[in-house]
Amino acid sequence: MKEKKKKNVVVFDLGGGTFDVPILTMVEGEFSTFEVKAVAGDTHLGGEDFDNRMVDHCVMEFKRKWKKDLTPNKKALGRLRCACEKAKRILSSNTLTSIELDFLHEGIDFSIKFSRAKFEDLNMEYFDRCIKTLEACLSDAKMKKPEVNEVILVGGSTRIPKVQCMLQKLLNQKELYKSLNPDEAVAYGAAVMAAKLSVNSDKRCRDLVLLDVTPLSLGIQIRGKRFSIVIPRNTPIPMKKSKNYFTSHDNQTYTHTPF
Repeated sequence: MKEKKKKNVVVFDLGGGTFDVPILTMVEGEFSTFEVKAVAGDTHLGGEDFDNRMVDHCVMEFKRKWKKDLTPNKKALGRLRCACEKAKRILSSNTLTSIELDFLHEGIDFSIKFSRAKFEDLNMEYFDRCIKTLEACLSDAKMKKPEVNEVILVGGSTRIPKVQCMLQKLLNQKELYKSLNPDEAVAYGAAVMAAKLSVNSDKRCRDLVLLDVTPLSLGIQIRGKRFSIVIPRNTPIPMKKSKNYFTSHDNQTYTHTPF
């Protein structure tokens, strides 16, 4: 019988539009078991928000220098957004880059230098939100920072040096796992799960066991437009739970809106 090896893993998934942090325990033995301890995240936080901050900064600089507002010019904003996204990618490997666009608005050429420090300053609020979300997830999982064995980076935005630096600082300079391509990780995981569910699945996939949790609390709206939780978030699934509810008025046959 194989000796069981246990690892606590943080998956830091920062993509283009969403941010997710699952914390799981991997147990390797006769079967490979992945037990999700807690999940947290932000569905409105990602690389697009970083791009937007850069675009807003460029719009302000254009207005300051030329006294013209280019926000009504959708084509100009589209070109500027593409240039900002490209600059963001460059700043992951270089400390300085420039954005240069000919005839951006009303025949005016636009040029601006962008440093990595400026990019980090513009987006520090978002980076802090990522770290706070991870701290909350560790608390939900009842796991201390030294107990984390590995940190896996998923999503293109994890290539941002400041994100990696803040992540390592939080987890006591824990080495980040970078062998897996962050852009391919989600597709790779989906392929493994599809193979496991397939009738003619590979034996290696059949030996995988995933113990998942509910990422969000489940419930219904009650009187006063309050949310009554039936199944709390991070509850192991499958789960079946019932709760008794009563009508607000005698002989009520429909939901009153508003209450």
